[in-house]
Amino acid sequence: MPAPDVSVILPCAGSGTRFGAPYPKELHCLASGVTVLDRSLESVVELAKSGLNVRLVVVFGTHKLDTVSYLARYAEIFQLVFVYQDESFGPSLEGAVRSALPMTRGPVALVLPDIVVTGSDTAGKLLDALRNVEVSGWSVVAAEERDPATLRQMGALAVAETDGVLTVGAATDKPKDPSGYNAFWGMVAATEAEAHRLPDVVGEGTASPLTGAVALMVEGIVNYNTVAG
Repeated sequence: MPAPDVSVILPCAGSGTRFGAPYPKELHCLASGVTVLDRSLESVVELAKSGLNVRLVVVFGTHKLDTVSYLARYAEIFQLVFVYQDESFGPSLEGAVRSALPMTRGPVALVLPDIVVTGSDTAGKLLDALRNVEVSGWSVVAAEERDPATLRQMGALAVAETDGVLTVGAATDKPKDPSGYNAFWGMVAATEAEAHRLPDVVGEGTASPLTGAVALMVEGIVNYNTVAG
């Protein structure tokens, strides 16, 4: 298998208890032949269309074999690598990222299977984010958000403009006190040298490496944690 130009971590090992359906939430149908997973991968497909060799590292558990089967349709687009979530890392999203990291090469992006970026001109945002990681080692695709309840459930960011560039002044995952935050991320990209810190983006009690990251804003980000979306 040739070395990829970029790696993308796709954590699919979650139980999806809040979704409340008898199937994985990422396989929820949004239109004829289109699932949440397809929509979440649109920006990753654009990476491949741009000519990059993309390795998609899928983290899964035994309860997600339907998702593994579904991803076969992407076998000609990506290098597909499937990794069981290492139980020693725990069942969290942080554990999923740690399980995937040994299989990544090159710059690394974190894409969540139940998060869909919406709005015009969004498909190329992940490619733009990867091009911007050289500025600070990190870049995020984010949406403006002021609702405290939403910010408490997401990767909250304080985004401000500095010298004509939007950057992250502060970041934390699921803050108990969301005051001071005005956005949340949907996708994260890091250089190969910084990728080992990706678990800290979603970890508890750790300083977020996203401070100083370049922020690329989109119109909206939908979190499909419930059947209603």
